[in-house]
Amino acid sequence: MNAVVFDVDGTLTDGKIYMGTEGEVIKVFDVKDGCGIHDLMPAYDMIPIVITARQSKIVENRCREIGIAHIYQGCRDKAQKLDDIVSELQLSECEDGVYTDIAYMGDDIIDLPIMKKCKITGCPADAVAEVKACADFISTKRGGDGAVREFIDWLISGFSSP
Repeated sequence: MNAVVFDVDGTLTDGKIYMGTEGEVIKVFDVKDGCGIHDLMPAYDMIPIVITARQSKIVENRCREIGIAHIYQGCRDKAQKLDDIVSELQLSECEDGVYTDIAYMGDDIIDLPIMKKCKITGCPADAVAEVKACADFISTKRGGDGAVREFIDWLISGFSSP
């Protein structure tokens, strides 16, 4: 894989949005996911990318902390954003509308169009049924609880069973 693209809420986090009177207060991330992105992906020449529909300074801070340079927030049309990124970074060949060297992990129906554009797809154990039906890999872990790390390990191992 040249690149692995991640959704945030429900994939890198538990999907809960904690709000205070001033807006979003916290998001919960798993340290094992961060280690997989920060330490393992570069060792295998995989570029981590985040595409998320929401906008959050918390996401920006976490991505910077774990070495994700390509962060795209406020993207409801994730499939179009992926097309733009691939063109800009010249990441992957496209065969029959599918990017051959890009993996994607998401958890909800907004992720389905982008999942259909990626050769390899994954989701957390608590993803919605439609996403699970589309995924090549279904983690044994919930979003925000190590599912991303499990997906990265699976990609590195050459796609053997979780």
